[in-house]
Amino acid sequence: MPTLIDLRRRIRSVKNTQQITKAMKTVATAKFKKTQRTVVEHRPLWHAAPDLLSRIAGWTGTAAHPLFTVRDERRVHVIVITSDKGLCGAFNANLLSRALEFVVDKARSSQVGLVLIGKKAVNFFRKYAYPVERAFGERTDRIDPAELSALARYLIRLYVYQETDGVYLAYNEFKSVLAPRITVLRLLPVTPPAAAPSPPTPAPEWEPGIPELLETLVPRYIEDQIRHAYAESQAAEQAARMMAMDNASKNAETLFGDLLLVLNKIRQASITKELLEIMNAVEAMKK
Repeated sequence: MPTLIDLRRRIRSVKNTQQITKAMKTVATAKFKKTQRTVVEHRPLWHAAPDLLSRIAGWTGTAAHPLFTVRDERRVHVIVITSDKGLCGAFNANLLSRALEFVVDKARSSQVGLVLIGKKAVNFFRKYAYPVERAFGERTDRIDPAELSALARYLIRLYVYQETDGVYLAYNEFKSVLAPRITVLRLLPVTPPAAAPSPPTPAPEWEPGIPELLETLVPRYIEDQIRHAYAESQAAEQAARMMAMDNASKNAETLFGDLLLVLNKIRQASITKELLEIMNAVEAMKK
């Protein structure tokens, strides 16, 4: 049975841990509100953009822009977005497991290159032989928008010069506070909708013209989709950390109650023992 001093040390340690988890939950909550506001404000545009580009590809034809051209996937690139830090439940583990499954499946028929955002992704794929083209392994929560734009231009250049035949995104999409949704989607090439007739609706009259419009619209779409995935991942990460720290605080409170109960039982047993010894001594003296 543990001694009183050991129990007091454990109780003090649990209380200190609970203070830390509560502070981390407060910080995660503040960050979550900020990232959630960004996602909610921009999500309508981000979600409408793929359908818009697909319709434009159906109207103009796949020959209108190099990023509309569909090729056999001999080489593909996969962007994996995780966090730098842990203490966020299964946020990183579930995503990395799904991303690895997708990469292994693609590697059966294609050469796979990786673009990793987040220290967890960098450390995870270091164990495998897949080449890492680019990696952002530090300060992932403070990536400059210019860096994401540069990454988009890099991927566009790879596709235009036929150094890759497909680009995919793997990230955690913020679905709710309770759990994110793991999403793997194709970023390049942009393809017309498969189920709709071609063109699905009467083609508009282009102004100033198809080449000028696509030259501006398509690269901007690629940049926005990468920013979309990054923002969704940030919001999902903070939500997961907020819930994980809340659960840790509750578990610490439960453990504190259990240890305090054991401490009181040991103290009561010690007091009872001392009382019995005194009574036995008194009885012995009477005899």
